[in-house]
Amino acid sequence: MADLGDPKATLHHYLQATRDDLIWKLEGLSEREARLPRTATGNNLLGVLKHCLNVEANYFGPTFDREFPTPEELVPMQAYDEDPQADWYAREDETKDGLVDLYRRVGVFADQTIEQLPLDAPGRVSWWQPGGQIVTLQQIIIHVTCDLARHAGHADVMREQHDTAIGLRRENTSLPHDHDWPAYVTKLTKLADRFE
Repeated sequence: MADLGDPKATLHHYLQATRDDLIWKLEGLSEREARLPRTATGNNLLGVLKHCLNVEANYFGPTFDREFPTPEELVPMQAYDEDPQADWYAREDETKDGLVDLYRRVGVFADQTIEQLPLDAPGRVSWWQPGGQIVTLQQIIIHVTCDLARHAGHADVMREQHDTAIGLRRENTSLPHDHDWPAYVTKLTKLADRFE
C-alpha cells in the first residue's frame, strides 16, 4: 500500500484504485456483453474503458509534452470531427482483452508522468478554454481521478443491470452480505409510489 502520508502517493493510490475498478467491471464478460449498449445513449462497459484510457493518455501525455509510445492505438483528435463518440465504443478490429491491455499500458505511461514530475509541475491542456489551459500535475491527477470515478460509477450500474454483479471493489463490496435485494426494491418502490 502507498504511503498515504505523502500527497502524491495518496493521489496516485486513488487513481490506480479507480483504474482497477474499471477493469474489474469487465471481468468475465464476453465480447458481446462488454460491447452491448446499456443506456439510451449507447453507453457500454467496453466503451467506458476505451474513453477512460484515451482521457488518461491525453491528460498525462500532451499536457506535459509527452507522447504515448504507440499513438496509433489511441483515438486521434481528428476522429472526433467525423464521430464525436469515437472513443466511446470498441471498433470491430478492437477486442476487450486488447483494450484492457492498452489501458494497462496507458496506466504505466501516466504513472511515469506522475513519478517523473513534482505535483506543481506546469502543464497545458490545449483543448480547454483559453484562460484555463495552464494546469499543474496535481490538478490533472485530481481531474482525471474524478473523471474516472464518475465513469466507474457508470460501469457499476451497467454491470449490475447485466448480471447483478455489485460492489465498490472486488475485495470490499461495501454492501450488506446476504441482503434480500428484491424485498428491498419492493420496499423502495412502495415508498416511491406514495408520491406523484
